Amino acid sequence: MDIADLRDQLSKLDRSLLELVAERQRVVRAIGEIKDRDKVPLRSFTQEKVVLERARREASRVGISADLAADLVRRLIHESLTLQEQRRVEFRGSGSGRRALVIGGSGRMGAWMASFLSSQDFEVEVADPIPPEGGLPHRVRWQDSELDHDFIVVATTLRVSQEILTELASRRPQGVVFDVGSLKTPLRASLERLAAVGVQVASIHPMFGPQTDLLSGRHVILVDLGCQEANDKVRDLFGSTMAKLVEMSLDDHDRVISFVLGLSHALNIAFVTALSASGESIPQLAEISSTTFDEQLALSASVTRENPNLYFEIQHLNAHGRQSLQALREAVEKIESVVESGDEEGFVDLMEKGGLFLASSRSTRGGV
Repeated sequence: MDIADLRDQLSKLDRSLLELVAERQRVVRAIGEIKDRDKVPLRSFTQEKVVLERARREASRVGISADLAADLVRRLIHESLTLQEQRRVEFRGSGSGRRALVIGGSGRMGAWMASFLSSQDFEVEVADPIPPEGGLPHRVRWQDSELDHDFIVVATTLRVSQEILTELASRRPQGVVFDVGSLKTPLRASLERLAAVGVQVASIHPMFGPQTDLLSGRHVILVDLGCQEANDKVRDLFGSTMAKLVEMSLDDHDRVISFVLGLSHALNIAFVTALSASGESIPQLAEISSTTFDEQLALSASVTRENPNLYFEIQHLNAHGRQSLQALREAVEKIESVVESGDEEGFVDLMEKGGLFLASSRSTRGGV
C-alpha cells in the first residue's frame, strides 16, 4: 500500500471513531434521562474512576498508551456530563412563565447569563447599547424598561454596576436583583441601599469564564446581603447544575479574591512582563522550552487574552488587593536574597515550606 492508500484507511477509521462517539452520546442521553427520572446525581466520581481504570487496562491490552486512553476518556466524560447537565437544566425548565432582564447582556459574562437563563426557559430580555447575538429581545436603555421582571441581572463593569444598582434602588423593582461582579466592596453602598429600600437583592460571583460549558467542579460564590428570600431564589437558579455554591460575607469575599484572582493574575502578568523586557524571543525560547515553561506560558497567554480593564478593576478597586501584591513582592525578594547570597539551605527551605503548605491544603480539601 502507498501513502495515499494508508491515508484513505485513516480517514475511514476516523469516520468510524466519530460514529462510535455519536453512538456513545446517544447512550449518555439515555442514562441522563434515567438519572432525571430517578433523581440521581449527575456526577459519580466512583463511576468515573471505574471508567478511567478500565480505559487504562484496555489500552494495555490493545497496545496503546494508557495516558492517551485516559485523556480520550476524560474528554468523553466531560462531554457526557455537559450533555446531561444541559439536558437537566432544560428539562426542569424552572424559568417557565418567568421573565429576566440582563443588563449588559451583550458582554461576555452577560451573554453567558442570558444564555443560562434562556436554557431554563426564562423569557430573557437584554439591555445593552450593543445588540446581543442569538436574537434575544433587546433594548438599548434599561431605564426604559418597566422593570417588572422576576430577575434583574447586572453584568457590567464594576463602576457602571455601582451606578446601575444605585439607580435601581430608586426604582424599587419587585423582582430579585443581583450582580455578577468580581469584587463586592466597590458595590457595597449600592447593594446596601437596595436592601434598605426593601428590594430582594443578592450578589454572586461566578468563578469561571464565559466560555464555560460544564459547571461540574465550578464554584459560584453567593455573597450574603441579609436577604434570605433573594439568596434562596438565586441558589435555585443553579439547583439543576453541578456547580457548588459557596456562601460568604462581602468582606471575606474580597479578601479571598485578592489572592485567588489578584495574586494569580499579577503573577502571570509579571511573568510575561519579565519575558517581554528580557529581549528574548518567544520562538527561540519555545525551541528549548521545558514542561514548566510551556505550561506557564500557556497560562499567562490565557490571562493576557482577557479584558485588561476588568483585570485592572480587580487589582485597583479591591481594598484588600495590596495585601496579595505585597506578599508577591516579599516572596520575590526572599528568592532573590537566598539566590544572591548563595543560601542553598534557605532556598530548599522555601520550596519545602511551599510543598508542605500545598500538601496540607489538599488534605483539607479532601485530596482534590
